[in-house]
Amino acid sequence: MTEADTRPPSPAGGLPPSPDPLEPLPLLRRELGTGPSGLSAREAARRLAVYGPNEVRRKARTSLGRELVRQLVHPLALLLWAAAALAFVAGIPVLGWAIIAVVLVNAAFALLQERQAEQAVETLAKYLPEHALVIRDGRSSAVEARELVPGDLAVLEEGAKVPADARLTEGGIEVDLSMLTGESTPAERIAGPGLVGAPLLQEPNLVFSGTVCTGGQAQAIVFATGDHTELGRIAALSQRTRRDPSPLEQQVKKVAWLIAAVAVAMGGVFLAAGVAVGLPLTDTLMFAIGLLVANVPEGLLPTITLALAVGVRVLARQGAVIKRLSAVETLGSTNVICTDKTGTLTRNRMRLQAVWTPEHGREPGPWDGELMRTSALCTTVTRGEEGVLRGDPTETALVEGAAARAAPVDLDGRDTGRRALFRFDPRLRLMSVVQADGVQGLRVIVKGAPETVLQTLEGSSQSAAAAAEELAHEGMRVLAVAVRTLPAGAEVPTRRQDAETGLRLLGLVGLYDPPRPEVAAAVRRCHEAGLRVHIVTGDNGATAAAVAREVGIGQPRLQVVAQSESIGDHELDALLAPSDAEVVFARSSPETKLKVADALRAHGQIVAMTGDGVNDAPALHRAHIGVAMGLSGTDVAREASTMVLTDDNFATIVTAIESGRRVYDNVRKFIVYIFAHLTPEVVPFLVFALSAGTVPLPLTVLQILAIDLGTETLPALALGRERAEPGTMSRPPRPSSQGVISRDMLIRSWGYLGTVSAVLVMGAFFYVLWGAGWHPGDPTGAGSPLHHAYVTATTATFAGIVTCQVGTAFAARTDHAALRDIGLFTNPLLLAGIAFELAFTAALVYAPPLQGLFGTAALPLDVVALIATFPVLVWGTDELRRWIRRTHRHTTP
Repeated sequence: MTEADTRPPSPAGGLPPSPDPLEPLPLLRRELGTGPSGLSAREAARRLAVYGPNEVRRKARTSLGRELVRQLVHPLALLLWAAAALAFVAGIPVLGWAIIAVVLVNAAFALLQERQAEQAVETLAKYLPEHALVIRDGRSSAVEARELVPGDLAVLEEGAKVPADARLTEGGIEVDLSMLTGESTPAERIAGPGLVGAPLLQEPNLVFSGTVCTGGQAQAIVFATGDHTELGRIAALSQRTRRDPSPLEQQVKKVAWLIAAVAVAMGGVFLAAGVAVGLPLTDTLMFAIGLLVANVPEGLLPTITLALAVGVRVLARQGAVIKRLSAVETLGSTNVICTDKTGTLTRNRMRLQAVWTPEHGREPGPWDGELMRTSALCTTVTRGEEGVLRGDPTETALVEGAAARAAPVDLDGRDTGRRALFRFDPRLRLMSVVQADGVQGLRVIVKGAPETVLQTLEGSSQSAAAAAEELAHEGMRVLAVAVRTLPAGAEVPTRRQDAETGLRLLGLVGLYDPPRPEVAAAVRRCHEAGLRVHIVTGDNGATAAAVAREVGIGQPRLQVVAQSESIGDHELDALLAPSDAEVVFARSSPETKLKVADALRAHGQIVAMTGDGVNDAPALHRAHIGVAMGLSGTDVAREASTMVLTDDNFATIVTAIESGRRVYDNVRKFIVYIFAHLTPEVVPFLVFALSAGTVPLPLTVLQILAIDLGTETLPALALGRERAEPGTMSRPPRPSSQGVISRDMLIRSWGYLGTVSAVLVMGAFFYVLWGAGWHPGDPTGAGSPLHHAYVTATTATFAGIVTCQVGTAFAARTDHAALRDIGLFTNPLLLAGIAFELAFTAALVYAPPLQGLFGTAALPLDVVALIATFPVLVWGTDELRRWIRRTHRHTTP
């Protein structure tokens, strides 16, 4: 080797960062400048300076100060800042500081949630081993894994993590690729030529950074390190895929601007009206400030946050850990679930399902035991100290199946009688063993894919091929088992000597991973709720389709994409366009999941995507709801996801969607409750302004603040804990364009509940004044004969609004159903909140120190009796309205 052959690459030329690993090995060695003795220590140091350390680099975080500022200028935060400023102007600094504290707490919480999302890329680095065994200067030595460079010759042994992407040059190993492929079965990797047209991850001579060597020993030449590895590529995808704001986050911004516009407009109108009718400027400004403060829902954001937090706690108890509060609401608008098959829809435990023999077909008999015993001999599973089988799930199912068919295999005796083991070859798609048969004879046992094993038989195999296809369409993984008896004294054959030829078929074995028992009911609930369920799996299409049909996926129509890796964007768009079909994407890759998520988003769908491997991280990050497996999932998948299933159960996703719908409904309920008080608070100012002061102001600014901050908050918070209404999962998902505030909500809160409340409280106000002999224009100021009557009247207005709030709270508990359908006493927190606001109101009305502060007076019994009817009147009229709507809906054709 010349000096030019080992020259280090340079950024401007020389070795590319990642040469083609599939080119002929001599050419790859020459391109990487590596001989049998590996690199020299000095050459490795030079390349390390060029390529950088072998680690997954994370992108630089944005400035903490910039992120904090972004949270503090959120529209709702701006509205709260305005409310705080108005509180200071109104001379109530305690209120101002309280609102500022709310703004800061909410900003800090949102900031922590966003920081948590960045941990997905950081967790990827944990898959890299700390040290690696390499050959440098002709000697084997351990170096830090971060110091590996392209061209290094790595030594791979059982139990070691693969330190970088490499191509095997000598020997063979078994590698656990589940973190990249999702397949639990270890794959054999051997030095030799590659497969023509095979995906990179399926190449039999390549190993990848972060995977684990489960057996064997080999040498491999490193061709990619750090960000250029498959692990680094996935990290880059995770960083590039953006996470859009949730529907609730977008809607809260719209609500904030709507509230701000209404508050500013009302303040401006009354400021102008006060000036026009000749009111003193000081009084006019105070009235305008009072209206602005009255229209600012100081508790809206904390109430939304609490409702979401409650949803998070409930879901955690049900097996779903939510990492972002807003994701609870997003779950409620989800209309498509893309789920894995193994472990999510199924139990992830293979078992023997069927046996077929050439002579007897699927008819049971003693021949089944011989077939199963023979197939169990062609395994490598072992039994642990506690008697539990360890090894490949498929082979475990064979050993258990043999025992169930009264043909148990002694695993120690199996190993003692074994003369040769030819491990599973992904190119041949079979494995074989040579076992001692009797005293002197030998027998070759082969098991593998039917289409491969049947080609090695002597004679016709048409009936076996038809049987294998039938079993596959029933959802089974099918293995063919064949044997050949060697003559006495024959030498142990090798695979190269065609040990796997001239075989006699013993039969076919059908293995099945049964669905979880609760999945079928969960799928039915999805369909009733208008959700579509697609399966995205690396498994065989026929097997996945059979599982789909068994659990009810594909009603009324199921489409199967057998090789989803090769599907194009146009075909994918046509397939996923809104229709009644559900799709099985078989033989999928990580990019397939990402493409499916993007296509569904392009069609306006809200997507929940499940995944458990590192390869799933980009798709989990891109989906609206990334769902990771808590039992079988990797750390990377859990960090990249929005929700983690602690039980890996599909049914838990459906439960989470129902909870999300409930939370969204509750958000709308307390918005109705908060908005309903606007009309009865505004109407008194309107009456005062339009009467040019001949009607005294029926409500004071301090009384408005007492309502907004003292009596309203706890019932609003309690509405966030409301249970789901009947029929929550019987209606279709709401459109993603639907606002959290609708026209019907505004009509109900402002125009119906608000109007009824305004009429009642103004009636109470005039009832007190007229009872005292008041006429329009009579003076009611301090020192006048009617002043006490006026204070009593404003107190009646204040207490009337509070009692109307009680009726509004009961009315807001349900949007469609009758109150009796959800129960009068099923929300004890609401009852406690109502008790508190009534006690708080009584204190303001009857406690002398508070009377002087808030301008109230004790109410006589007749006034108390009058306003005591307000809750029933407000709730009753709304109950009548809902009954009319339900009746009309049922009678309309």
